[in-house]
Amino acid sequence: MTGSTPQQDLDRPHDLVGVGIGPFNLSLAALADGVPGGLAATFFEQRPAFHWHPGLLIEGATLQVPFLADLVTLADPASPWSFLGYLKSRERLFPFYFAEKFHIQRAEYDAYCRWVSERLPGLHFGHQVDSVRWNPERRLFEVDFTQLDQDGEAAALGRAYTRNVVLGVGTEPYVPEPLRPLADAPGVPVVHSADYLAHRESLLAAGHVTVIGSGQSGAEVFLDLLRGRPAGAERISWLSRTEAFAPMEYSKLGLEQFTPDYTRYFHALPEQVRGELLPRQWQLHKGIDVDTLAAIHDELYRRSLHGGWPDAVLTPGVRVRTAGRVATTQVELHLEHVQQATRSRLTTDAVVLATGYRERPVDRMLAGLDPYLRHDAAGRARIDERYRLVLDPSVTGAVYVQNAERHTHGVGAPDLGLAAWRSAVILNAVTGKEPYPLPRRTAFTRFGLDAREAPGIPSQGRKLTPLVEH
Repeated sequence: MTGSTPQQDLDRPHDLVGVGIGPFNLSLAALADGVPGGLAATFFEQRPAFHWHPGLLIEGATLQVPFLADLVTLADPASPWSFLGYLKSRERLFPFYFAEKFHIQRAEYDAYCRWVSERLPGLHFGHQVDSVRWNPERRLFEVDFTQLDQDGEAAALGRAYTRNVVLGVGTEPYVPEPLRPLADAPGVPVVHSADYLAHRESLLAAGHVTVIGSGQSGAEVFLDLLRGRPAGAERISWLSRTEAFAPMEYSKLGLEQFTPDYTRYFHALPEQVRGELLPRQWQLHKGIDVDTLAAIHDELYRRSLHGGWPDAVLTPGVRVRTAGRVATTQVELHLEHVQQATRSRLTTDAVVLATGYRERPVDRMLAGLDPYLRHDAAGRARIDERYRLVLDPSVTGAVYVQNAERHTHGVGAPDLGLAAWRSAVILNAVTGKEPYPLPRRTAFTRFGLDAREAPGIPSQGRKLTPLVEH
């Protein structure tokens, strides 16, 4: 829904105001729509419409989670906003049934989310949230926003009042420091993979292309470029800092680290232990799908059938020290191989940075809450088990976060498979009831000796007897 919002509607206190409408806040909005008795909720998004990583909707690219990880199913399978509900509305249930696809294409997931976003009430696109403040007199949060016109220019100012806020502003593309000047310079062929499709034709036409980054996005971009360039004249390099182009952890027990059980276990760990653990879990979310790796090898092998090797160089264990322009159209990368301690230069005509994303900063937006915020030893926001920022006790409302809590809740924070469950946790906390009953147990693995159960849920199974030293 776009367009203006009557100010008299916003003057009435809301139960919930969401900032940002990506998949996670869209999940929250969809489940909020089904809360018995109704919930006064509204959501603001500065973009004119919903789009999910449009630059990476490469033909044939699939989600890395099953279709059950939609906006609602793992919390409410009967919701009208499920992926199966979307298929039914499109009269595509039988084709999907016979397709036997457990992992759907990204483009289809994007179309499903847009279908939801165009029908849910309370979603306001073209509204940029500027600040969130606590009003102690009214005991409400004030959310100031700017309504934008079709050109993205300010058209009107507004304010909403709410008892609770949910931040779902998402992430933004990360560009490594050595390449930022080139990525920011106009006309220089250095683009982030988030914008890949917008530059695909020029990249296919470039003399030599370098892809930097070893995750799923880097692999998909490399494969798409490889398939689109002529055999024997591929002229493409793929570089990564990791020691190998490694597969993502996708064993069934390994995936249990994306369950609510593991999330609770991780949150209960000491802050220092959490900080040491996260970097070691990179293969859970930064590895490459084994089917994509197989497809890359198959394509390379096919190009070697008649003798010779494809003109494609894949080199892991390499970091970019510095980068600069050569003449006006080329880029020179200064490289270092970490294990060999050797250095080299690579001249290329275009660079695609598949270097991931970082949490979008909200410091300016939350400046008015700064006196109330509590931080950990590293200066990061403290977040409790129910995804609430830890605020001064004088603040009676709550600010929840979505996909900004990896340091407190673990690798599952950005995972679509936990979206509906996290939304249910938030809505249960907001309502003080249990509109969405949560499962007592979600993993066969017991992650600690003192197994943590969900709050208010009786313990299950046999308890372990603590060891006592004499």
